[in-house]
Amino acid sequence: MEPLIPINIVVADRSYRIKIKPEEEEEVRRTMKEVNEKIIEFKTAYAGKDLQDYIAMALIMYATHPVTHGGKVQAGLQPFLEEKLQHLETLIDEHLK
Repeated sequence: MEPLIPINIVVADRSYRIKIKPEEEEEVRRTMKEVNEKIIEFKTAYAGKDLQDYIAMALIMYATHPVTHGGKVQAGLQPFLEEKLQHLETLIDEHLK
């Protein structure tokens, strides 16, 4: 079994210690940076909401982002994901009104 390394990640100014494979560290850190940037975007766009709402919205957006391989979306996946993202955005907008 491959050894895991402990790293600290930060989500919305909270630190979490996780263990990952060494070769995953760069991707995990990049992903967490993107999630935190999205949280900041939602804070700006929807001022006055609870921090947990911003975190949930950011993670939903990230989780539903098209899966890519070499910068190209898998064949047939993009229309499906675009429809689902539009639906999620509508639900979020309705919830935040």
